[in-house]
Amino acid sequence: MDVADASSLLMTQIELTTEIHAPVGRCFDFARSIDAHITSMKGTNERAIAGRTTGLCELNDEVTWQAIHFGIRQRLTSKITGFNRPDFFEDTMQRGAFKSMRHEHYFKERDGVTCMTDIFMYETPMGFLGRLFDILILKNYMTRVLTIRNNTIKQLAEERRT
Repeated sequence: MDVADASSLLMTQIELTTEIHAPVGRCFDFARSIDAHITSMKGTNERAIAGRTTGLCELNDEVTWQAIHFGIRQRLTSKITGFNRPDFFEDTMQRGAFKSMRHEHYFKERDGVTCMTDIFMYETPMGFLGRLFDILILKNYMTRVLTIRNNTIKQLAEERRT
């Protein structure tokens, strides 16, 4: 087993699927919208403070986010590292509290319903203590954060009927 394989064993993966009654292009655009993300993260005071700070993210865009998590102000810079509109995009952490983080977003439309699938993978720092924190608290917390985000995207996309 090489180092990359060993590292992937330590990564936590969260997979969520959300059905949205809206066209795939609209769902894709809300998922990559800085403004929709900020709306969904009001509970953490999340805002974009550097890089792209408004509008729709494109390939190679970087965004630095600032938010309050666990009572601590944190920053995370992510970059759009994969992009194929309207089927897929991926953002990867460049700097932040995780040891590593990758978020894949997949979209499939069938009969007017878009299936949006998020695969969020991360590795915690601090060895055993980081893994313990992940098992006891972080994975559930991140699942709730992603669920709130996805429900906001669903609401925004379904409200905007054409």
